[in-house]
Amino acid sequence: MRQAASLGGSGVGLTTELEILDSGDTADSAVKAALAATSAGARMLIGPLFAEQAAAVARAVPARVPVVALTNDTSVAGGNLFVFGITPRHSAQAILSLAAARGLRDIGMVVPPGAFGERSVAAARSLAGPLGITLRPPLVRSSAEGLAQALRAGGDGLPDAVYIPSADATLPRHLAALRGSAVQVLGSVQWSALDVTTDPVFRDAWFAAPDPLRFEPFANLLESQSDGPAGILAGLAFDGAEMARLLGRLDMQDRKGLLRKDGFNGVLGPYRFLPSGDCQRGLAVLKVGDGAITLLGATSV
Repeated sequence: MRQAASLGGSGVGLTTELEILDSGDTADSAVKAALAATSAGARMLIGPLFAEQAAAVARAVPARVPVVALTNDTSVAGGNLFVFGITPRHSAQAILSLAAARGLRDIGMVVPPGAFGERSVAAARSLAGPLGITLRPPLVRSSAEGLAQALRAGGDGLPDAVYIPSADATLPRHLAALRGSAVQVLGSVQWSALDVTTDPVFRDAWFAAPDPLRFEPFANLLESQSDGPAGILAGLAFDGAEMARLLGRLDMQDRKGLLRKDGFNGVLGPYRFLPSGDCQRGLAVLKVGDGAITLLGATSV
């Protein structure tokens, strides 16, 4: 994340526009770093990463200082705290919009137990009606055994498509259980961390992701200067730093600047902050082919 944030600006690393402080592992350490930053004159904070830290930082710093947290937990949004991470709703908006536009309106859903599954279901339910989608009762399960039969039980035969947002170890087994059926498999941005082109179970699946036309040049540059692959967090760090630089040059590093009508364009896609502290995002939808990825479409904000 430090390396990603250092790519922008003058192109030669950190400048007086940007200082990076370690938020540590706890809320107390994050607050300590944030107070050091604001005492030194920082007008805007990008980070920290975790929701508990972000909430503590937003309470501790002056209310005039926006905290653009990299978490995707929208429960902490509000006041001077803006949630910048890619949320389950962002993924669902992109993938379900394209599915509906392609005539796939009878959709099942498979999620793991826990908070991520609950947020993914809530997002899909809130979007289904406006998109004209009939969302079948979601299946909350970790096992792929009897998956096709369970999906049939939710309606008249198999659905047009099945949305499986999680990218955990159960995903390949779920996909294998659906191979050979006419069901279109849909995935979330979490799939972006996987090498989906090498495993045949992913073939023909669609998933939400950053637009590769925006993200790949950034990723290639970062990977040429670092030891590992560029991921979503690196993209957030870069986009956050570039946004702060832009607003600093416009003398708008404040709430009004974040809420500007034109929004922003980043390597993860276009985005716009809302007065609620939430963030609207445009994402691409990609199709997995034989050793390749195809861009099917993209949403805007």
